[in-house]
Order: sequence, then C-alpha cells, then structure tokens
Amino acid sequence: MAREFQVQNSDEFEQMIQNEDFRISEALVSTILKNLKSKKRHHHALSVISIDEDAIYDVTIDKEDFHHTLQESLSNYEREERYEDCIEIKKAMKFLEKKTKKKK
Repeated sequence: MAREFQVQNSDEFEQMIQNEDFRISEALVSTILKNLKSKKRHHHALSVISIDEDAIYDVTIDKEDFHHTLQESLSNYEREERYEDCIEIKKAMKFLEKKTKKKK
C-alpha cells in the first residue's frame, strides 16, 4: 500500500525532497522491494495530500528506475543506520542487475 504524506502545499513537499526526507526514501524502497518480481511497469509509491491546494498527487515509480532509486536511497539508509535494510537493498540491486544481464 502506498504511503501518504500530508503537506501544506507542493512547495513543502519539494522541500522534503531537497532535504532528502527519509520517509520518502522509505516509501520508494518499500514499494520497490514489494514489487521486484512484478510484471507491471509503474507502481504507486506514495500520495501527497496538499491542504492549501486541495489536491492529491500520486507518485509512481517506473520499474526501469528501480535500480537507480535503490542506489540513491542506500546512502539515506546508511545515514539512518538501518543496516539490515541496507543488506536487503543490496540484494535487490543484485537481483535487478542479474535480470538486466539476462535480457541482453
């Protein structure tokens, strides 16, 4: 299930991204790990509820971006000292690398 974030406006969410808010990485990584073997190309990772704009923005992740997103998120997990999760992320990255090699 996708994670929900409630923000005042889209600028606040943009600030969360720039500050590398761990909750965003956590939502993306969780979505990827749950869908590693999925045949679907796009996966709903999070919903951003903007109070001022009275809008909901759904964020999806393309299966083609799984490896890159895991790689980018790994440093956030290391910073948070979530080492067991780091191991799972690295396993998932290796799985995706093998899968990519088989396609070639």
